[in-house]
Amino acid sequence: MNSRSPRPTAAAPGRRTPGRLGAGVGAGCLLAVVLTGCGISATPPVAAGAPASGIPQPGTEARSVRLYFSGPNGIRAVTRPTDRPLSPQHALDLLLEGPTPAERQRGLVTRIPPMGGQLTATAGTGSVDVFVPVSVSTGDLDINAVSQIACTAAHAQVPGAKGPTQIDIRIHESLVRSPTPWTVRCGPNNNAVPVSTN
Repeated sequence: MNSRSPRPTAAAPGRRTPGRLGAGVGAGCLLAVVLTGCGISATPPVAAGAPASGIPQPGTEARSVRLYFSGPNGIRAVTRPTDRPLSPQHALDLLLEGPTPAERQRGLVTRIPPMGGQLTATAGTGSVDVFVPVSVSTGDLDINAVSQIACTAAHAQVPGAKGPTQIDIRIHESLVRSPTPWTVRCGPNNNAVPVSTN
């Protein structure tokens, strides 16, 4: 009876063991990757158009104005380029011209009735007084139209440090300054939100 345990045998010459085989294959792959340069061939630079842009140079910032129109899913903002910041009056004048053909193709319309050039807006610190030739209380100016006016005026250049959703838009009916105008703000969903005057 042989009580000795079996002895490991050496691999025959030219024959690899599984550990040596894996190491050899790994080294070969690494060498192939290094020699091929990760698939990047040596080519000269290729023209691809204008240089990258995105961060404007100081003093070259583009100006824009936000106008609000009614769409299938509520009041929507559009941005139009301008050469300078616009007052609420100038922004509302653009709003009254209505949507462009491209904006109409997106389903945007205006709910503001014709004003005959009589809508006026005066900006104060943190507020805008808007005088309209129609009545809000009788429905001549519905909630969509009020929202368009309020949000467009609030996003124009208004003195003071308030954000657009904190600016009081006071709408005076029938072109008469009222001691209790319809006071609203542009809400976060682009809808006019009543402001309590208590």
